[in-house]
Amino acid sequence: QVQLVESGGGLVQAGGSLRLSCAASGPFSSTYVIGWFRQAPGKEREFVAARNWWGGSPLYADSVKGRFTISRDNAINTWYLQSPSLEPEDTAVYYCAASRRGLTTNQIEYEYWGQGTQVTVSS
Repeated sequence: QVQLVESGGGLVQAGGSLRLSCAASGPFSSTYVIGWFRQAPGKEREFVAARNWWGGSPLYADSVKGRFTISRDNAINTWYLQSPSLEPEDTAVYYCAASRRGLTTNQIEYEYWGQGTQVTVSS
């Protein structure tokens, strides 16, 4: 059973940094893609970043390109979403998700989801 558990959310001042973690357990293989999505209050969930399990070039939403980084620690099967400088517009619940349908920004293609972690950026 594939499971994803996010952590690392909280309250951050604008300009502050954050690192979200996604602990992955279960029968993962190199065919998987890990994605990060977020849902701001009153808005639909949107794509943030994604990367193949085996590595390669990641995808980023235009709104976070240059500010967010998706990475992983193979030794502990944990994925990260990091930013050195957050903006109030980054306030949202952040989710990690897994897909076996290729590197994609489309959340419909992601089969497994974590429970989400709240990030609040104060101005």
